[in-house]
Amino acid sequence: MANAIGSNSTLFRGIAIMQLVAESIRGLSIAEIVELTGLAKPTVHRIAIQLEEEGFLQRGPDKRFAIGYKLKQFSLSILSNVAVGAPRHAILESLAEEIGETCNCAMLDGNHTVYFDRVECNWPIKVDLHLGSHLPLHATASGKLFLAYMRPKERSRLLNATTLTQNTERSYVSPELLEPELKKIKKEGVSFDNEEFLSGMVAMAVPVFDQTNRICFTVAVHAPTTRRDVDGLREFIPALQKAATALASYYCHDEG
Repeated sequence: MANAIGSNSTLFRGIAIMQLVAESIRGLSIAEIVELTGLAKPTVHRIAIQLEEEGFLQRGPDKRFAIGYKLKQFSLSILSNVAVGAPRHAILESLAEEIGETCNCAMLDGNHTVYFDRVECNWPIKVDLHLGSHLPLHATASGKLFLAYMRPKERSRLLNATTLTQNTERSYVSPELLEPELKKIKKEGVSFDNEEFLSGMVAMAVPVFDQTNRICFTVAVHAPTTRRDVDGLREFIPALQKAATALASYYCHDEG
């Protein structure tokens, strides 16, 4: 059912179109945007093309519009903003203090995850993955969470369209090898990186869900193997899940 946009402002129409595209899983065609907005097809086409030219939207081979690089950077800037992120950073600080290891939040960015908040531990030995770091989906705890909760067809398209790099000897290098791991992650609701991205580093991540049970982002902890192993991280699953619930209430749920 169409959600007609009342404003005649091109600005607000453009924002509404970007919001619809950002909320879609597969991207949207011109016809779908017309149906959802109630706007005339020439109007939708004109605005969508302008947004594409400016880098806020992009079109794939199927001609469907998806979010563009400028919109991705815009969203990352908002999420990383100090004022907006104050409650989130406080939750991460408390979690990092409880566990004694570095904790972070990551969101999906194409075929990578990107860190948008992070609290460092005070140990002399630590892994330096700064804000804005883009990491592969198939070799990281947060990345595998996003893959596990994708629709199977969407996951298959993504995994078969990219090379699964051999980051370490433990990396999953084919969709067939990765699929059983993803099914286990979906069942347990927790994901691990057992030296799959970097030798000598382990990590654990849990999802932060919105009200429709889609992942907004992840909250994770990582540590050098000189201090922790995967089994040692498991004891902190309740702490990560508690933090994820708190984060969801701030950032992924509408106020009622």
